[in-house]
Amino acid sequence: MGCQCSKLIPCCWNSQFKAAVLEAPDIDNEEKSDVDYLPTFCEFTFEQLKNATSGFAVEYIVSEHGEKAPNVVYKGKLENQRRIAVKRFNRMAWPDARQFLEEARLVGQLRNQRLVNLLGCCCEGDERLLVAEYMPNETLAKHLFHWETQPMKWAMRLRVVLHLAQALEYCTSKGRALYHDLNAYRILFDEDGNPRISTFGLMKNSRDGKSYSTNLAFTPPEYLRTGRVTPESVIYSFGTLLLDLLSGKHIPPSHALDLIRDRNLQMLTDSCLEGQLSDDATELVRLASRCLQSEPRERPNPKSLVASLTPLQKETEVPSFVLMGIPNSTCCSPLSPLGEACSRRDLTAVHEVLENIGYKDDGMTNELSFQMWTDQMQETLDSKKKGDSAFKRKDFRTTIECYSQFIDVGTMVSPTIFARRGLSYLMNDMPQEALNDAMQAQVISPIWHIASYLQAAALSALGMDNEAQAALKEGTMLEAKRNAAAAKK
Repeated sequence: MGCQCSKLIPCCWNSQFKAAVLEAPDIDNEEKSDVDYLPTFCEFTFEQLKNATSGFAVEYIVSEHGEKAPNVVYKGKLENQRRIAVKRFNRMAWPDARQFLEEARLVGQLRNQRLVNLLGCCCEGDERLLVAEYMPNETLAKHLFHWETQPMKWAMRLRVVLHLAQALEYCTSKGRALYHDLNAYRILFDEDGNPRISTFGLMKNSRDGKSYSTNLAFTPPEYLRTGRVTPESVIYSFGTLLLDLLSGKHIPPSHALDLIRDRNLQMLTDSCLEGQLSDDATELVRLASRCLQSEPRERPNPKSLVASLTPLQKETEVPSFVLMGIPNSTCCSPLSPLGEACSRRDLTAVHEVLENIGYKDDGMTNELSFQMWTDQMQETLDSKKKGDSAFKRKDFRTTIECYSQFIDVGTMVSPTIFARRGLSYLMNDMPQEALNDAMQAQVISPIWHIASYLQAAALSALGMDNEAQAALKEGTMLEAKRNAAAAKK
């Protein structure tokens, strides 16, 4: 039932894959060209997803409601370096395994550039999990309500609503018109800064279909009467998103409609947009009013929304990442000296960098000094000091031996020691062991760019050039974010 694959062979999208897979969906050529990099939907094993998320570690949680939410979303990385998002359902959400698999497979047939596409699922015992593409640039809610450096530009807000309408039109054309609890947390931004809608919302949260978790003031009125989601309910929720983008706040529709009726549009529009708005804001207000009609049949359909929103677009030649003010990992950014050294496997240069930075990126220094008083700890620290000394004089076999003694005690964890031992393994032509250490360093410190760069060097030594490029790209992005954060201080 699971995706069976050997260590570090790309999972679930190779010709040897023998688990249950679906026929490739019927996609127009234009759509296919944008998503043909994606694997066919497949079933993962629970063990694979556990490993990808470091045992579903708290540090890997990315869902807005955190650890106590009934259905938690984790970020993760598969053995072939593909970044993923994993939604783990409450154990009682889907008691019928066949029903869950059928629903997941139907959503998994969708493939579109406007969606956070579903890559697979897992259904073992009581476990029910979905696996989707990983979106590295946060949610619409984050950029709209909790921005730090700049408010979202008006041109980008118009792009968001168009992309969202296009996503809904595509899903409707494929027979998936029902979207559960559409809100600003369901819209995510990919590595290019383009907005996409999460496919998690195309699945019911459970077999009963009760799915609106937001405040009742934002819930479609007919849902309160019947408890059922309809295509028209989705358009109502789209209207609430239009209000979010207009106002920069989460305004109850009833209050917004009062402001619209009173023609008090100044109270409805975001003060951060002063000087950017024109007649297109009035058109967006009109569309929101239509979407929020209390009578479902009076609301527009996705196709008419796309037709209305397309002429409103501004700065169409400007990439989304520029409008969003975020680093773009797909640009050919020059590699840093460390990234360059790892890309060409100049291990001497990598050693020099690791030696120079010492333990300044390591979170264990204070913990070490605090625990020095015990004899056992002193012995452990001695093995670390011997390892440091051996690493400095480039005695890499002794480095491996001493750091292994330190790691095996298991009292403290250090990404730096794993990185140094990983480089020592590379120096001794042991790339698989080096990769394992580099990945462990990133488990301990998920945003440490050096761990990604070392993975690239190890993957390259293993002959996995595509995966090495992906790791270099990730390292570059993490380093850019780190440098940007440092510049703000």
